Amino acid sequence: MSESEPGIIQLQAEAQEAARFSYSPYSRFRVGSALLGASGRIYRGTNVENRSLGVTNCAERTAFFTALTNGEKEFVAIAVFSPDSDVPLSPCGACRQVISEFVSPEFPIYFSGKDGKFIRAELKDMFPFDTLHDLASR
Repeated sequence: MSESEPGIIQLQAEAQEAARFSYSPYSRFRVGSALLGASGRIYRGTNVENRSLGVTNCAERTAFFTALTNGEKEFVAIAVFSPDSDVPLSPCGACRQVISEFVSPEFPIYFSGKDGKFIRAELKDMFPFDTLHDLASR
């Protein structure tokens, strides 16, 4: 899918909408994500903080866990958005690790900051030394 396709445009809009539901009373840093399953269904996620920051859950992981809980096992793309970031906000290391568990290295990730301009990257660009996929391809 290209960035201009209706499905990707909708995915980006869903990520922006998901950020509205962020539970971020400590950082006040809202993040939303939207994950497109192979079924065509979109699963939203938002960051959910806790006063013990180590148990905070990111928007991307929330979307994946919601999709998996609903039986979705194949994924097409994810969009991540923060209205509180001056720069495009890519997934953190923990989220990249979770994403790599369920998708191929070519999985597209769209991410944006408050300007709403999404950048497209593939997981392999953000997670270049994914040993599991590297070994499987040999």
